[in-house]
Amino acid sequence: MRTVRNAVFCLLLVWSLVIGGCGGSKKADENKPLPQVKAEADKMNAAQLRDMAMKYKEAIEARKADMDKIVAKLKAIPPTEAAGGEMEQLKTDLENLTKSISALQERFQVYYQKLKEKGGDLAGLEM
Repeated sequence: MRTVRNAVFCLLLVWSLVIGGCGGSKKADENKPLPQVKAEADKMNAAQLRDMAMKYKEAIEARKADMDKIVAKLKAIPPTEAAGGEMEQLKTDLENLTKSISALQERFQVYYQKLKEKGGDLAGLEM
């Protein structure tokens, strides 16, 4: 009976970590207001700052990869179809990605600069 209870407890613990995101780790959010980002960064230690900066860097790199795919699609459109709806949609997507990357970079810089101020490890955060 005791073994069953311990097994159930362990399963519930693992499940809560899965549902809770293993400690509620934050993700890169391009829509979070900069004053809020700065306030949160002020309360973080060096390890937390590095973790957030890395998440923003990864999000930026992912958006840049998406941008490269769109640019490749744009280049593949023949000149005779350049005025078509697909071209306009791709241009709109490209503009949105550019705005997204810019917003992510602004927030990345907040965490990066605060980490730099605290003398934290900046290795691997270069862009």
